[in-house]
Amino acid sequence: MKYFCLFICTLLFQSIRAQHTLPTRDSSHKARLINFVPTTFSNKFSLNVMPALKIYPGDTVSTETIDAAGIDKNGTKRQRGGNPLTGPFFIENAIAGDILAITLTKITLNRSTAFTTESFVSRSLPKEITQQFAKPRLLRWKLDPRTGFATLSDTAYEHLQSFKVPLHPFLGCIGVAPSTSKNEVLSFFQGPYGGNLDYSRVAQSATVYLPVFHDGAYLYIGDGHALQGDGEIAGNALETSLNVEFTVKVIKKGFPNVNYPRVEDAAYLMAIGVHKSLDEAIKIATAGLLEWLQTDYHLTTKEATQVLSTSIEYTIAEIADPEVEVVAKIRREILNGLRKY
Repeated sequence: MKYFCLFICTLLFQSIRAQHTLPTRDSSHKARLINFVPTTFSNKFSLNVMPALKIYPGDTVSTETIDAAGIDKNGTKRQRGGNPLTGPFFIENAIAGDILAITLTKITLNRSTAFTTESFVSRSLPKEITQQFAKPRLLRWKLDPRTGFATLSDTAYEHLQSFKVPLHPFLGCIGVAPSTSKNEVLSFFQGPYGGNLDYSRVAQSATVYLPVFHDGAYLYIGDGHALQGDGEIAGNALETSLNVEFTVKVIKKGFPNVNYPRVEDAAYLMAIGVHKSLDEAIKIATAGLLEWLQTDYHLTTKEATQVLSTSIEYTIAEIADPEVEVVAKIRREILNGLRKY
């Protein structure tokens, strides 16, 4: 009996501690800007991590990420590698079955360096080419926000002395605690919960829609990229740390029906599909976009054949990870001739 009482007291203490250590606000207060400096990081999308911050829908959070190797904006190693994440953020009023809409109001570089690897992943090219990179070499890049370009720090490449690429910072990882046997998954992976999406349009001004599997959602962000081509065929993007500002909205359960991540920005509506099979990933992505159009524009399936067959676009966003990620998307301007309900 003594141990049972001790157990109950411990649970009560943890509950009280959580209430006092998590910043909260009363629902009568106006939405606010919260500057949050992370002190710990997680290598999992997990329900089993103490929330770092409690926020309400409408609040804006200004924070930062460290890079995929665990290095922060000052060059200090803060966490072991493997896409360490900032968070989790506990979203008040979000319950299982809801949809979380995360708008990335600002994404900026916070340092002048990035790294990537000299390699090609196995799905990208024939084996006689990819096997040349059994032990990928790490390469450093310089980032210059003033000019808007990235250049190689390594000068050993004869034909790349004047090569430069335009910067396009975006989040590689954004996700919530998943619905799995342990309610957590390593931050290398992606799925219905979001995760390691590595999709370049998860950038400033985009809104990401994720299904909520647990009360509070437990939102994580991380894996900053300065630039990445579709597929991440080197196995890494230009990996760096970022300053990120975001706001969240909770869409109550029942509408719309979001089973996999969706993204929208000024140019596109985008539905994501993830599967070990490319064929199945395409089907999941296309079904997500079809459902979106049918919800918003009340299209019949027959009508949708004409919209999608003339105007759908596909991006293979990720082939470096264990599963393939496909994005089915449609330009907003194409939909101007349809009535939105």
